[in-house]
Amino acid sequence: MLIKDFYTPDGHRNSLRVPLYRDTVQAGFPSPAESYIENTLSLDDLCIRTPAATYFVRAAGGSMQNAGIYDGDVLVVDRSLPASHRRIVIATVDGEFLCKRLDLSDPNKPLLRAESDGYPDIILNGESELEIFGVVTTVVHPV
Repeated sequence: MLIKDFYTPDGHRNSLRVPLYRDTVQAGFPSPAESYIENTLSLDDLCIRTPAATYFVRAAGGSMQNAGIYDGDVLVVDRSLPASHRRIVIATVDGEFLCKRLDLSDPNKPLLRAESDGYPDIILNGESELEIFGVVTTVVHPV
């Protein structure tokens, strides 16, 4: 999956806080629900752990669909988190920005794995130039 656009959080704006209802919403059969607000919630609080190290990217392509990342989704990326085994990362390989799952099961042969059939994994060799730019922490997927 390629990276289409980069964005940074707007640190100058006040965070918009919206009502958070105490009761959950059933995704199956309807259930009676109480309708009162327990608290408020900011999407910044929910999605951004370290504001100074966070940025957003827009994904392009279909190679990460089995991980729940689709074309046009916005990814919240944290540069302060370690890029460890099985994390979804934003990286460059030979200058091209990508979103893939990092596979470090063989420390001598790191892989960037696609999460969709029909897309090849990227096998890194001694000639490949890999740079990790952060770990994906949240996917914003419009419905």
